[in-house]
Amino acid sequence: MSLYNKRGVSAQKEEVHSAVKNLGKGLYKNSFCKIYPDYISQSADHVNIMHSDGAGTKSILAYLYWKETNDISVWEGIAKDAIVMNLDDLICCGVYDNILFSSTIDRNKTLIPGEVLSAIINGSQKFFDDLKSFGINIHYMGGETADVGDVVRTIAVNGTMTARWPKEKIITNEKIKAGNVIVGLAGFGQTIYENDYNSGIGSNGLTSARHDVLNKYYFDHFKESFDNNLNPEVVYSGMHSLGEMIEVYPGKSVSAGKLLLSPTRTFAPYIKEVLEKHFYKINGIIHCSGGGQTKVLKYLPENLKIIKDNLFNAPPIFKIIQQESAASLKEMFEVFNMGSRMEIYCDNKDANMFIETAAIYGIEAQVIGRVEPSDKIELVINYNGELIHYN
Repeated sequence: MSLYNKRGVSAQKEEVHSAVKNLGKGLYKNSFCKIYPDYISQSADHVNIMHSDGAGTKSILAYLYWKETNDISVWEGIAKDAIVMNLDDLICCGVYDNILFSSTIDRNKTLIPGEVLSAIINGSQKFFDDLKSFGINIHYMGGETADVGDVVRTIAVNGTMTARWPKEKIITNEKIKAGNVIVGLAGFGQTIYENDYNSGIGSNGLTSARHDVLNKYYFDHFKESFDNNLNPEVVYSGMHSLGEMIEVYPGKSVSAGKLLLSPTRTFAPYIKEVLEKHFYKINGIIHCSGGGQTKVLKYLPENLKIIKDNLFNAPPIFKIIQQESAASLKEMFEVFNMGSRMEIYCDNKDANMFIETAAIYGIEAQVIGRVEPSDKIELVINYNGELIHYN
């Protein structure tokens, strides 16, 4: 059993998928989010899309960092995480404007005071204001904030987004085909709309990252930050502290805490532009969130072989996680995005255009692989000479 499973979580969420297997898949079974008829306005030319997600256990890291440093601003990053994990799934379906957002915050009031709630809620609105400058209008509709200390150890920050969108402008992934190339978008570095270096960690695999990187000090001093039923051997088993400085490139060092808490990068400003200008050149968009680099296997329209043989070199945070956990590359790629967090599937002749446009936004992009015919759905990753197979 992997360390990830020993900690009570699952990269592939097999039990969740089993629980919902009898539910409808919407109009397009391969779309990244469920897409339904326009129930709201009954228009045959529009669809309704709704999506729910959140910051996951990253909020526990924010709690630890806040308690250790008294830096309340860390909660603004958690607000971004909860928003981006919804928004960037919606943009995979082609949706980038006139979106409604409702937040759901569950807290243990004895540990999480009102100032934290204010930082999250106001941070959400600030992020929406920033996105508006790129023509992405998200309307904050309020939500539910509940004091449920019997249920939540610290705080859980989640949200739901919904949109009504023209049917002719949606991405369904049904056009992904043999001969396509895959343009990968890096989740690390610094875009023109980010204020500092982003480690690329995103909001997936943080249970593993937290326990693999941080040391037993957090086990001894923050019992409320983990499931006390877990075997102590898998709890905070790393060597690092939140304040330890780590070099991310020559001349630039960032604390381990900030690397783990880098707000999940949104690609919405860039994707909005390419959708508006080059919609018909996009065959599919995949957000490498839960399931990491294997995510695409759930959305292929037919038996195809995905080959990823030119992935980005994993940024420092993932190298640290692998070193501390001794996880195999196979496990790392199915838990974490490993630096490449968004994929555009297109014809080879259009790849350079998508790459050059990404550069305008400060997003590193490159062709990371291709699609080939196959008699089954499969993925092959070739990373530093190691071949890894998934199907």
